[in-house]
Amino acid sequence: MVSEESPLLVSTAHEVIYDRFAPDKKRWIVFLVSLVGFLPTFVSATFVPSIPQIAKDLNSTHAVVSLTVSLSIFASAVGALVWAAYSSFYGRRSMYLWGMPFLCVGSCGVAMSTSLRSLLFWRFVQTFGCAGGMSLGAGVIGDIYKLEERGTAIGLFFGATLFGYAVAPFLGGAAAHYWSWRNLHYSIGAWGLLEMLLIYASFPETGHPGTLGIDKLTRRRWIHITWVNPLSSLLLLRSPNLFAVMLAGALVLISDFVLLVPLAYTIGVRYGIANEAIIGACFLPNGLGNFIGAPVAGRLSDIVVRRWRKKRKGVWFPEDRLRATWIGGLFMVPLSVAASGLITTYVRGPIGLVLNLLCLYTNGMGVDFVLNPIGSYNVDIVHSRSAEATAACMGIRSLIISAATALVIPSIERIGVAWTDIIAAVLALIGQGIIFLTIRYGDRMRASVDVGFSTNENN
Repeated sequence: MVSEESPLLVSTAHEVIYDRFAPDKKRWIVFLVSLVGFLPTFVSATFVPSIPQIAKDLNSTHAVVSLTVSLSIFASAVGALVWAAYSSFYGRRSMYLWGMPFLCVGSCGVAMSTSLRSLLFWRFVQTFGCAGGMSLGAGVIGDIYKLEERGTAIGLFFGATLFGYAVAPFLGGAAAHYWSWRNLHYSIGAWGLLEMLLIYASFPETGHPGTLGIDKLTRRRWIHITWVNPLSSLLLLRSPNLFAVMLAGALVLISDFVLLVPLAYTIGVRYGIANEAIIGACFLPNGLGNFIGAPVAGRLSDIVVRRWRKKRKGVWFPEDRLRATWIGGLFMVPLSVAASGLITTYVRGPIGLVLNLLCLYTNGMGVDFVLNPIGSYNVDIVHSRSAEATAACMGIRSLIISAATALVIPSIERIGVAWTDIIAAVLALIGQGIIFLTIRYGDRMRASVDVGFSTNENN
């Protein structure tokens, strides 16, 4: 009798953890982490349109100032790993509060920079400070929502954060043109200060009681400083499952950057758009696709998990969530990016421009239909280290993306827009093939290398 009731009692006791916060409180927490998660994308994307003005002010060249973009990618990867690793020891709330001062000081430093050297230094500090927004946010949502609910919540979170990539270029270009790039960064610093005050006043610690590293210490000083190796998160990628979905996500996300990075040189030149603000506005359909697609994809992934769990009579198979990627990875992403290349090459006038904007919207939705289930899957299978898994995947994925985007414009110059976009479509299909193999052989892959996977009783 005991053996029959024990799994139910364990499951019930574990589910009580997710009832610590009322539904309204959970929604407020998601709002806060979405606001913070919006910052890294905004800080990154607002900088690019202001590069010409910065180069002029610092008596430098566009190419040299553009080095800050590569530095920002590196700072984002390092920061995400650091804040995620330390959040497993000190908690999510502490890392938010520690990261924001770096953002505020770094933003003011960027605004006051008078040389390229100081700009590079403060840009690193600024980006490092807000780099934990995405990974910590995913960890927080994993802390407060049950398995069958977290896909929807992560979808809302990703939708809000990724919308920054759409609105930021337009706002950054408008601020640089009509205001000042220095004032823009002062504003970002003020925004970071406001968010830090909001977190301090109304954000609770969401880590499960007794699971944080500091909770397990028998002796603890009033100010306890412990070294945590941020690179330890990368060891999670020795799992074939986590590495496979990270690589698949990178291959799909490349299509997004293939469309957006050379926008001024493809759609802008082809359709005679020279105004920076209008070119920035062309990013909006993609962001709108992100904003709408992420919550829809999240809800769909939850429905898929519940349906397959019921079909298996209560048995949870983590890879079932990845089945929600099919519509995006197999159809929306490859078709939209390939169509955009062909339309840009062969269709002139307003019709071509409108069709391209539709492709950007479809691609934004399709990418989220892949990345959202992958993000939720990472939280599902290593629930106790969800922020670290998210940071590791995002860090390595960022490095892959940065290398790939460096080849986009040279590829367009050498083989044309159409063939470059078709190659991106093929890469997206390869990524979806990797997801298919993960769904089919996921249990064997998890058995080959166990990095502390979650079970039905502790997820």
